[in-house]
Amino acid sequence: MKICGVDDAGRGSMIGPMVIAGISIEKKNIPKLRKLGVRDSKKLSSKKRELLYKEIIKLVDDYHVIRIPPKTIDKYVFEHNLNHLEAKKMAAVITHLKSEISYVDSCDVNATRFGREISDLSNKSKVRSYHYADSRFVVVSAASIIAKVSRDRSIARLNKNYQFGSGYPSDKKSVNFVKKLVSAKKPLPSFIRKSWKPVQKILGLIN
Repeated sequence: MKICGVDDAGRGSMIGPMVIAGISIEKKNIPKLRKLGVRDSKKLSSKKRELLYKEIIKLVDDYHVIRIPPKTIDKYVFEHNLNHLEAKKMAAVITHLKSEISYVDSCDVNATRFGREISDLSNKSKVRSYHYADSRFVVVSAASIIAKVSRDRSIARLNKNYQFGSGYPSDKKSVNFVKKLVSAKKPLPSFIRKSWKPVQKILGLIN
């Protein structure tokens, strides 16, 4: 019996893609993930995540990564539909991985509703959606590591040319990067999410 875990990375960032990743693994091999030291990616150093990433992709039966560009994120945020976008992409990952049961980390306040939406979109009856699933289920922890490393690599590639930091609103370097562009009256690059409130504030579109 194959089990799937799905998680996102970069949802709260104002720069760069949001990444959805999933892994599928035989149920009997799940303890091997724990043995590797797999846990929620937020509780691991970047070096440890990189090491585990390599071990995870060797151990699992399959994995799948979808990068969602800022332009697509902006479209859905302006339509107040970001959760639907995430549900759609998680469903695409689940469909690709063809597992009997899937565990997902819910971004919706109503985890059951989110799971039902993904189930409908993927024609799968067995989608289990939980808050903090990345801490509760090791298959989701593994997916969170794949998602985080994939996003970190995308951000590292962008940083080679632009030097903006992590891309999160809590990072002063990222905020100042956007502020400087706006002060210089330069067009915002395509990798910046124009719909994000911190960016909208810098642009003077909201208070």
